[in-house]
Amino acid sequence: MSMKKNIGRSVAAAVLGFILIGGGTFAYFSDTEASHNAFAAGTLDLNANPTVIIDVENIKPGDSFYRDFQLSNDGTLDIQKVLLETAYTVTDAGNNNDSEDFGDYIEVEFLYNNSNSDEVIYRTTLADLADMTPEAIDQHIMYPWYGEKGLPAGSMHDFIVKFNFVDNGEDQNIFQGDSLQLEWTFEARQTEGEAL
Repeated sequence: MSMKKNIGRSVAAAVLGFILIGGGTFAYFSDTEASHNAFAAGTLDLNANPTVIIDVENIKPGDSFYRDFQLSNDGTLDIQKVLLETAYTVTDAGNNNDSEDFGDYIEVEFLYNNSNSDEVIYRTTLADLADMTPEAIDQHIMYPWYGEKGLPAGSMHDFIVKFNFVDNGEDQNIFQGDSLQLEWTFEARQTEGEAL
């Protein structure tokens, strides 16, 4: 036999030996136990009722309108903060009031919900409210309304606002026939996470 064949057989025998040792013949005891775990996220579900807070026509300088609405937490998690974003669009009836913003003349008063509904939490115009940061609105308006507890799951809170068409004591004919569409967007924020 040639030397190559002998080396080839030796290598094959060595490989077979390693396979037998590695695939070996040893015995052991074993046991397994499966752990079944679950994570279910809670929900934030903020609802406003009614969704249309104010819808008025034929208003004139000096008019005021009280409106109330409710925010409810229909979710399973407590709400720590409710942020308010204000946006509006003005439709000009063609009275050349490009220099004046109708939103500067619609004042909104956020009122405490108690027997004396004229106790003002915060007063501003829609134009200024639209420029406020959500954090400033939370600090000045929302937090004083619902307090430190926020809106716990399953709770509801009543809110009162007063809208005023500001009478500046001057000719305001430029606003005749104008309209303003207001959109308030309420955003719920959860409480901080906890180590449970």
